Amino acid sequence: MHYYIKADRFFLRSGMEIGGYLEVKDGLFGRYSKTEPIGEILDYSGKWIAPGLVDTHIHGYKGHDVMDGDFDGLNEISRGLLSCGVTSFLPTTLTSDVESLNQVSQLIGEHYQEVEGAKIQGIFFEGPFFTEEHKGAQNPIYFKDPDLATFAHWQELSGSLIKKIALAPEREGALTFIETVTNQGVKVALAHSSATYQQAKAAIDAGASIFVHTFNGMSGFTHREPGMAGAAMTTKASFAEVITDGHHVHPAAVDVLLKAKTSQQIVLITDCMRAGGMPEGESTLGEFAVIVKDGTARLKEGGSLAGSILELFEGVRNVVDWNLATAEEAIKMASYVSAKSVGIEDQCGSIQPERAADFLIIEPELSLAETYLDGKKVYSKD
Repeated sequence: MHYYIKADRFFLRSGMEIGGYLEVKDGLFGRYSKTEPIGEILDYSGKWIAPGLVDTHIHGYKGHDVMDGDFDGLNEISRGLLSCGVTSFLPTTLTSDVESLNQVSQLIGEHYQEVEGAKIQGIFFEGPFFTEEHKGAQNPIYFKDPDLATFAHWQELSGSLIKKIALAPEREGALTFIETVTNQGVKVALAHSSATYQQAKAAIDAGASIFVHTFNGMSGFTHREPGMAGAAMTTKASFAEVITDGHHVHPAAVDVLLKAKTSQQIVLITDCMRAGGMPEGESTLGEFAVIVKDGTARLKEGGSLAGSILELFEGVRNVVDWNLATAEEAIKMASYVSAKSVGIEDQCGSIQPERAADFLIIEPELSLAETYLDGKKVYSKD
C-alpha cells in the first residue's frame, strides 16, 4: 500500500509544517514534501496530522484491568485505546502479591504481539517497592524493599519486556537496585514515597530518571524541605509524568511544572483504571472498591483518588485549553517525549521516515477524527 496524505498541518519529528504531503508506503512513513506528488492522495484538507499518542502509565480501560491476567481483557484495552488517540502503551501493574505479578508478566510477555489495537511496547511495574504514607490506591500489605532476584524473575517471565519500574527511593537497598536495573536498560521511576529532597536527588544521581504522576503520591514541596516534588522540578535531566485531568493536579501546578522543566521533559499520562470509558458507578482497582463520579475515580473507603478515568487525547486538549502549551507541544508531551522517557522513541511517538505509520487525523479544535496503525485506518469517530 502506497499513498500520500494531504493536510493543513503536520506535526513531524523535525517540527511542525504547514500544508504539504506525507508519504506512507508499506505501513511506514516516507518523505514529507511541499510539492504535490504523483500517486494516490488522501485529501485531509482542513485537518492536522499528528503522531499516535504513547501512554506509558495506564492500568485499564473499558471495564478491564491489566491485573486481571486475562488476554481478552488486555486486547479490549488495546482496542479501546485507539479511540483515545493512543497507538502505543505500556500496560501498568499494581502492587500485588508476587504470584499475581508473575502471572501478569508471563501473560503479557507471551501475548503482547497478538493485541489488535494499540501496540504494547513494554510493561510498567508500578510497585511493589513503595512506602505507606503516600500509598494512594496501592495495597500496603504487599510493600517490600527492592529485590533484584524477584525483579529478575519478573523480567525473565516477561521476555525482558519490563521497560520501567517505580519505587520509593528511601527503601533499603533502593540505590543499589536503581544502579543495577538501570545498567540493564530498565528505566527507574520514583513514586509513592515520603523521600526527602536529598533522597530523591540521590536516586536520580544513581540512575532513576522519571517521577511518577508528579505531585501525587510523593512528599510535597515546602520552602525548607523541597521533598520529592521539589526534586521533580529541579532535576533537569529527569522526566516528570503528570495527569492533566484537572483533578489530580491543578492547572496552575501544571504550569509551574512546565516552567520548571519545559515541555521537553514532561510526560502526559492517564493513570487510567478499568472505569475509563465506562458509565459512572461502582468499580474496582486491584483489591479496592472504587466510586466513579464527577470525572474522578475514588476509593470507596477514604475517598483517595484511585487512578483516573482520563483519556490521553483529552489530557492533551486540556493542556491546550488551559493555555499552558501549544497544540504541537502538548501532542509531543503525549507522544515523542513519552516514548523517549522509557527508551522506545525508535519505535513510536513521532512522524519520521522508516517509522511505523501510526498517526492521527485531528480537527483544528483538537478533536480526534481518525486513528491509523501501520498506515491503515483502525478508528473513526463516525
